[in-house]
Amino acid sequence: MRSLLADLLGLPQEVLPLDAPPGQPPKLAEGWGFVSLSHCPDALLLAWAPWRVGVDLERCDRDIPAESILKRFFCAEEQEHLSGLVPEALRQAVLAHWLLKESAIKWQRGSLGRDLTQWCCSRDRSVVIHRGDGAVLSASRWRQGPWCLAMVAGQGDVGNGANPMHTAMLCLA
Repeated sequence: MRSLLADLLGLPQEVLPLDAPPGQPPKLAEGWGFVSLSHCPDALLLAWAPWRVGVDLERCDRDIPAESILKRFFCAEEQEHLSGLVPEALRQAVLAHWLLKESAIKWQRGSLGRDLTQWCCSRDRSVVIHRGDGAVLSASRWRQGPWCLAMVAGQGDVGNGANPMHTAMLCLA
């Protein structure tokens, strides 16, 4: 991770003030920006931005129990919007929402078990909203080869109307 981030920022590894203890989200020293990390069995996604950012990565063909995830972890609005989809369309939609929710939890530096039900995706999946504190995050999803990726950032994190999705740096390894 240190090597990828140093390459991404064009710095020698030894000057990078990265704190990445096992089992904890990685963190850069104050003033160095923010990182987010995600991985699956065959890929790693690393993001850096000058503001808080969260990313998630999954295989697009990942087999998930979509119906039970929808009922257990999704807000009423999401359940209403996604119910009635045929199984494959439901799997894809639930995976898309999951990616955004997990990205939001990483942005929050929260816990999947505690916070998953608190995040709700808009119908068009362009924002993710925290039902408790009202945080609204800009959201972006895309496909890269066999992987589905998502990234979120706070809408107020960037001044002058800049889109935080257009200025973060990503590395897929």
